[in-house]
Order: sequence, then structure tokens, then C-alpha cells
Amino acid sequence: MEQQTSLHQITHVIFDMDGLILDTETLYAKAYKNVLGNYGKEYTLDLKIKIMGRSGLEGAEIIINECQLPLSVDEFVAKMTIEHEKVFGGHVPVMPGAERLIRHLYDHRIPIAIATSSKRYTFDLKTKEHGDLFKLFDHIVIASEDPEITAGKPDPQTFLVCASRFRPPPTKMTSVLVFEDSTNGVRAANAAGMISVWIPDPQIRSKQQIDAHYTLNSLLDFKPEQFALPPFSSNH
Repeated sequence: MEQQTSLHQITHVIFDMDGLILDTETLYAKAYKNVLGNYGKEYTLDLKIKIMGRSGLEGAEIIINECQLPLSVDEFVAKMTIEHEKVFGGHVPVMPGAERLIRHLYDHRIPIAIATSSKRYTFDLKTKEHGDLFKLFDHIVIASEDPEITAGKPDPQTFLVCASRFRPPPTKMTSVLVFEDSTNGVRAANAAGMISVWIPDPQIRSKQQIDAHYTLNSLLDFKPEQFALPPFSSNH
């Protein structure tokens, strides 16, 4: 864990979802492998790094170009939709520490939101068994289908729009804490002027570095009091 005492006074918190709240990366990898395998291609770690945090359409275009697939973006997305319905049809686990932190912030009336690059249909599939947890958020931004967002992560629009929808909105962006697992997400948070906490997949961390304000191994390592947030109670 790399975390020092923070000088930041955090008033609002934004979470990414995939690989941060929900353990979906393995399921996504399975879906990509199933589609790419039909064309004799592999879903590699380098390919995963390039598309993490991007919208579905941007990710599809990158994969088609990198793997030289004989498919249009729409055709690729249609094939992935079929695979998503298969892999997300069952249990989607919550990441370690995520529920504890979300409920803690909610209980202490800290404004919390989600900003995800997921499409609405995959969001609904992934969250269907976690309704009680996701209803705790003030709002949820589905960036790929939001009319106010014309550029996905690493562009800051997703987080800026998300922050603007808090009621009341934060008075300054440096009081907003963003949890991300992707480097594109961290770049977006940094570009928005917010405070980024990177919780990377260990494989990604070994291949790529990013100038996040803080880097943690897990949400279990997060200490709210270091960000002027209420500490966990002793029974946590």
C-alpha cells in the first residue's frame, strides 16, 4: 500500500464500477476471449490495458484495429452483447472492501456517486443482484449513454458531469475523491482536477504506472480519516 497522510479535505466521493466495486474483469475477459477466439485471436493483457476505462464503442474500435478483425464496430458489439448476457447472467461478486466503504460513507451522509463507462444493458445485468447496495448512491452516470458526455475516459467529462449532479455540487474539484482501477480512469480524474485513488489489478500494476495521487492494493486499505472523512468504527 502506498498511502500517506492526506492534506485533502474530501466532501464528495465518486466510484468507478467495473473492477472497483464489482469483480467483473474476469467475466469481461471471458467474453472477449470467446469472441476473439472465433477469429484465431487472443485477448492479451496489453489489449486489456488499452481498453480499460474506455466506452464500449471505443474499446470495440481498438480491438478491431489491433486484432485486424473482419467486423464493423456494430457487428463486434452485437457479438459481445450475446457473450455479456452469458457471462453476466450469473453471480457477479463485489470487490473486497467495496460494500463496507460504500455503506460507511452513506451512513455518514457523505455524497457518493458512480461514474461508469458501462452500457446500460450490461450495467443492469451486473448489478441485478446488488440492488440494495447500488440504491445507496446519490446518482449513477452511465457515460456511454449520457447525452452530456461526448468523450469517454481518459477525457475528464465523465467525472465533471458526475460531480455537477451532486446536490449541492462540490465547491471545488479538489474536494472530490475518485476511486479507479484503470489508468484511463485515473487520467480522467486527474484531468478533472479531482483527487485520484488507484486500485489496480496486480497484473496491470506490474505492466503500467500512472501518476495517481494515491495507490492502494485494495479498498480494504483505505483509511477515511486521512481524507477528513469519518473513520470506520471499531467493529469494522
